[in-house]
Amino acid sequence: MRLPKAPDFRRPPLPRSRVLLGASLVGVLTLGTGAIVATVGAVGPDEPGASGPSPLARSSSLPSGPEESMSPPDPEEGMVPASPAPDEDGAAEDDGADRDTDADAGGDDTEQGPSSVEFFSDPTAQIRQWIADNEGDGRRQLLVDRIASQPQGIWFTHDRDVTARVRDVTSAAAAAGEVPVLVSYLLPGRDCGGASSGGVPDMASYDASMADFAAGLGGDPAVIVLEPDSIALADCLSADQRDARFAALNRAAEAIHEANPRAAVYFDGGHSNWHSPADMASRLAAAGVLENGDGIATNIANFRATGSETTYAKQVLAELGEERLRAVVDTSRNGNGPLGDEWCDPAGRRLGQTPTTETGDPVIAAYLWIKPPGEADGCAAEAGAFSPDLAFELAGGN
Repeated sequence: MRLPKAPDFRRPPLPRSRVLLGASLVGVLTLGTGAIVATVGAVGPDEPGASGPSPLARSSSLPSGPEESMSPPDPEEGMVPASPAPDEDGAAEDDGADRDTDADAGGDDTEQGPSSVEFFSDPTAQIRQWIADNEGDGRRQLLVDRIASQPQGIWFTHDRDVTARVRDVTSAAAAAGEVPVLVSYLLPGRDCGGASSGGVPDMASYDASMADFAAGLGGDPAVIVLEPDSIALADCLSADQRDARFAALNRAAEAIHEANPRAAVYFDGGHSNWHSPADMASRLAAAGVLENGDGIATNIANFRATGSETTYAKQVLAELGEERLRAVVDTSRNGNGPLGDEWCDPAGRRLGQTPTTETGDPVIAAYLWIKPPGEADGCAAEAGAFSPDLAFELAGGN
């Protein structure tokens, strides 16, 4: 099928005054009202160019503790889901042969850019807490330079005080003139009872929690990654349970847009070695991406090579047939591509392309670090816990 044509950002075809990320973020941002920006995330399912330093990089002089404007980290906020093994059939092949070897395909070079968007870095991120607490550790400087300097997504894994916690992030990001990437991970029955199981008790609680989540978004541009694995990992559910989940996702995306028309919502798109593009598109359509989504997020917390993911994402979007939709790809840990089908803290992986909206492809809105590098999948450490050993290896320290 033909790939969708990039929209004209000067005349956005979207309702609610929303403009999708895509061809020229500089142009979008200078338009003012109605502009939104692509996505960065953190802590997902097996989840974390040009020469010259990236404008996204922050100073290596990191804070010794959380900023006063941000709430302290909650232990459950570190929960990171782990991506399951791919289906036997229908999955796009990726045996690691197309591992990233240059800037276009991702890779291990964190000095890349430029980007037209400044994404928000969480001052309470686990890696920043570890750095503040371990000044004498020999691994510290490499982690400062290669990982902590990059923006990563902020996950919400429980519903306690969710409005206030979301508002802490969005208000701090607005004050800094940056775009936050928020990941909702609240669905009941998440991860099919795996290492990152949990969520709210039922769908009525989920609707209430997402209304509270949306209430904290404010009115500035924000990126929302909606429930990683919720669509690709739904085969453990009965038909009625799946229908209820997909309807809840549609309602959640609608509530987010009603609360903040400048928010961009990206639905779970699986990855290139899981479901076929046609199967994934059918699931996404059933979950409401055509009505209330801005696009899909792929490779969350996985290791698939960037080239495989961009091809797969564009195939899924072509199957959906909606020109305005875009894709974002998690490149946090795919610099060496996958280790076969291993998803749980595989050895020898490296950082991928740093977060940027300069993808060279109008259909791919951004490369993001949705999974925070160094946060475990559940094998090297408890799922979601920060491991300096994992982070050091990803950063090329061993």
